[in-house]
Amino acid sequence: MDKKFGFYICSGCGIGEAVNTEWIMDNVPKEEGYSNCTVHPFLCSKEGVDIINQDIKEKGVNTIVIGACSRRVNYDVFKFSGCILERVNLREQVVWSHARPEGWTMPEEVNEDEPDHLQMMAEDYFRMGMVRCEKVSLPVPYKLDAKSDKILIIGGGITGMQAALDASKAGYASTIIEKDGQLGGYAAKVRKQLPIQAPYDQLISPIVQQKIKAVESDSNISIKTSTVVARIAGQPGDFTVTLKAPGEKIEFDVPDPVPPEMRVDEKGKDLEKEKLDEIYKKINEGKADILKLDPNGEKFGAVILTAGWRPYEPAKDEFSHLGYGAIKDVVTNTAFEAIAKNGKIVRPSDGKEAKSVVFIQSPGQGKDDDFSYCGSVTSMVTLKQAKYVREDYSDDGKAFVFYQHMRTPGLSENFYKAMQQDPGIFMSKGDITSVTQDGDSLMVEAKDTLLGESVQVKADMVVLATGMVPVTHDDPVVNLAYRQGPGFRDIGLFDDYVDSNFICFPYETQRTGIYAAGAIRRSLTMEESMEDATGATLKAIQCLKSVDRGEAVHPRAGDQTFPDFFFQRCTQCKRCTEECPFGALDDDEKGTPKPNPTRCRRCGTCMGACPERIINFADYSIDSIGSMVKCIKVPSEDDFDEPPLRILVFLCENDAYPAMDMAGMNRMQWHHDVRFIPVRCLGSVNTIWIKDALSQGMDGVLYIGCKHGDDYQCHFVKGSELAEIRKSKISDALASLALEEERVAMFEIAIDEYDKLPKIINTFMEEVEALGPNPFKGF
Repeated sequence: MDKKFGFYICSGCGIGEAVNTEWIMDNVPKEEGYSNCTVHPFLCSKEGVDIINQDIKEKGVNTIVIGACSRRVNYDVFKFSGCILERVNLREQVVWSHARPEGWTMPEEVNEDEPDHLQMMAEDYFRMGMVRCEKVSLPVPYKLDAKSDKILIIGGGITGMQAALDASKAGYASTIIEKDGQLGGYAAKVRKQLPIQAPYDQLISPIVQQKIKAVESDSNISIKTSTVVARIAGQPGDFTVTLKAPGEKIEFDVPDPVPPEMRVDEKGKDLEKEKLDEIYKKINEGKADILKLDPNGEKFGAVILTAGWRPYEPAKDEFSHLGYGAIKDVVTNTAFEAIAKNGKIVRPSDGKEAKSVVFIQSPGQGKDDDFSYCGSVTSMVTLKQAKYVREDYSDDGKAFVFYQHMRTPGLSENFYKAMQQDPGIFMSKGDITSVTQDGDSLMVEAKDTLLGESVQVKADMVVLATGMVPVTHDDPVVNLAYRQGPGFRDIGLFDDYVDSNFICFPYETQRTGIYAAGAIRRSLTMEESMEDATGATLKAIQCLKSVDRGEAVHPRAGDQTFPDFFFQRCTQCKRCTEECPFGALDDDEKGTPKPNPTRCRRCGTCMGACPERIINFADYSIDSIGSMVKCIKVPSEDDFDEPPLRILVFLCENDAYPAMDMAGMNRMQWHHDVRFIPVRCLGSVNTIWIKDALSQGMDGVLYIGCKHGDDYQCHFVKGSELAEIRKSKISDALASLALEEERVAMFEIAIDEYDKLPKIINTFMEEVEALGPNPFKGF
């Protein structure tokens, strides 16, 4: 691309009153291709935008640097097709966050003896924007040669059927596969269903049969029962799926790299999913055959995972104080539902009427926990089943509910209140101490009730409100032919639920193009699962449209770049392949990375991981960020008697950069010696940028990004965590420069914690000041 630059500065919003915009323009090279420089008092106005469009049309400008407000605002105004665009944040990042002293007036010429910190900052940022534009190129979208728009739906329960119906309404064909011989899933096994519409206070008959009829009569939906996924290979828009019957052994045209003898332990028992995933992860060299496509597979563009859940089955001695496993009339809520589905509620032990039933929500014994895999749906099911007792024995039926937590979110509160008003349903907070056989009945003892007393309840049955285990706990289900393994990488937070980011992006998994809905994502009611199905379907359609346009899916929706590898220098270290949070990279027999561009979410984690620096994006590269670092002016004693410090801050664009914007909008102040560079994700930060910054005399480097750990909010799942790990290993590089480790630090911040940002920056500045200037300053 033959670049012709246009430079534009807005002097509005206080910018022109705080900095000399003409002096900023003096940074523009005086040579051909750099001659279009304009200062306008209201650049985002129609008149201001027309000036830029006129330069594009008449002067051939195709590379635009705008110094004005944050790139997070007016992004629809400053949009110029076919042009490289850089937005330099002079408003929030400079003049709003660094107030001039009262009575200050604009000097007529530069004071060579006294640094004008605000002017230097504005000039640095504009120069950085200009240099970045010199180094990047216009992205060319990656488009598949052949693409499928068909959606595969794994699981034929109420969630999967709703997803298929929603896809059909949007004009997309789908295939439902169901491992059982019929559709319906657990929804076909219940007596009644929780309310799904206002006033949300009465149980309703199951609607699952209506859904089955609807999908069976829809020409856009094909159904395959008694079918499971043998393997999914490829990438969004071009998945190759091999299907099989449950238990069927399929011999692919190439062998699986994990032979049968490696899939079992020393006792012959199947390995747990985590251990099997680890084996897949370790097998690389010469074992890439599993990544080859099945020539007989079916083509799909996206996958919706609605495989559902299985009941949590406690071990026989897990809740011995509750009598489970020893007393036949102590059952789980799933077993109780099966009894209710078959007719009147009777005791399993002898078939006699069960008119008095105790429902236990928590294991007790002084613990505040619920049973494993529980949620609000478990509370709702308990109330539903208590109502069964009253329906079957309206005169003398009694249901007793003991809980530590009763959760009925939203309008489900109406159902809770309706059950409260039933004279035969009794609810109390309580800690169950024991369940024992008392002749023909059971005796339930509880303490710490709402009345503060211990109570004893005589019952015919006891029901434990056990949870809903996602089927991915036992089986990857999707059986991916990915280098990182057949399932979803465990991030240690969700007990095998398949969400990749429960805060920011519901329905998404860590595998692009595969979306989760229903109880495989979290414990949900049928109503919530159907809503979930709609959301996941829309995500799948969004993915298909993005693939059409050659763009990334969320969170960098619309990004047309993709990682470009300079393979001649690749050392097959496999760091990019292993560290990619989304499994976007496979590898060949030698371990050379094999990109799958439509799997990629453009986070740049691979770029940050690569020690050879051979991975780049068209508009985001090692060179472009490195050049921005190098063009920051670092004053020395040759410039001023007491040269100011320079601190470089890498800001994650997802949480930290918006937080910085909000701090600026609130006129919060931070130290003027700081220079920000926004990055796609902290995971994309390559340590060479740290070395470059420190070796040219910068006094410290700060990473600020999303939170990770138990409260993780990283938009790219593992970026912040990987950045923390890499930063901890940078001590060798600092030692080679004879610099202190304290000169590099990392902080986590949520998007709404903007008020903490100035303190983080200023505190780090004080710590660096205590260390003294970088000894490389001036060299």
